[in-house]
Amino acid sequence: MNPTTVEQYLDELRRALSGSDPALIQDALNDAEAHLRVALSEAAEGQDGTSLPSILERFGVPEEVAAAYRDADARVAKVMAPIATTQSEERSWSARFFGVAVDPRTYGAVLYALLALITGIFYFTFAVFGLALSVGTAILILGIPITLGFLMAVRALSFVEGRLVEALLGERMPRRPQTAHPIGSIWQRVGSWLRDSRTWSSIAYMLLQLPLGVLYFSVITILLSLSLGLIASPIAALIFPPVDVHFEFFSIELGWVGTILLALVGALALFVTLHLARGIGWLHGRIAKQMLVRV
Repeated sequence: MNPTTVEQYLDELRRALSGSDPALIQDALNDAEAHLRVALSEAAEGQDGTSLPSILERFGVPEEVAAAYRDADARVAKVMAPIATTQSEERSWSARFFGVAVDPRTYGAVLYALLALITGIFYFTFAVFGLALSVGTAILILGIPITLGFLMAVRALSFVEGRLVEALLGERMPRRPQTAHPIGSIWQRVGSWLRDSRTWSSIAYMLLQLPLGVLYFSVITILLSLSLGLIASPIAALIFPPVDVHFEFFSIELGWVGTILLALVGALALFVTLHLARGIGWLHGRIAKQMLVRV
């Protein structure tokens, strides 16, 4: 059955893209809805007699559009995939263990973990303040534009966070903002966004980002400082006198052998920390996709 409305076309396109990455599906639906609504608006203003079926026909059959999006996304993913990850299955365990040091996504994950504290504080403050202000002014006329602005900002920040997640963690996220707005009055727009589950999941993500940011920042900062400190112990031994490590019942005097062993332990701990950072990045990428992407 040929679609006769924009909603039917989007449903057909969603079914044609079934099984694809949720972020790809969201991009395709956003593009299609924006294009079709702009075309309909231009046709209505020009009164040229262009009908919706002809607009849908020019845009393309949903199956063809879905195939084009899949092909384009596969080409982009192939170009963006780091060499270290595309050949990981062919390497030995030692190469995979030490190869984390040359994987670009490792340092992206470390950078994201360090930035997560800043973004977490900002997102949490914004979400709490926006919710409190929207609820507090709900009984006033002024509350309508405040709520609408807050919901629009939530969507904008969700898109920005998605781009940050994809750039640093490598998780496929929506690459196009939602440009098509709900049709109708301001009341209908507010109601549409309030009924949208992605609105609430995005707000929940912003609230969750603060404890996660504190955890990521603390773990990575402590482990990196400890690892780099141990690695630098031979250099410190050249500048400062030998160090005695005192325990409750005995003490150890670190000579050059002990200092070098500490440096080796620090190097091993550094690689473990980099793998942990990669794991944190992988896990957080999945969390972001589940909470920020809706199809």
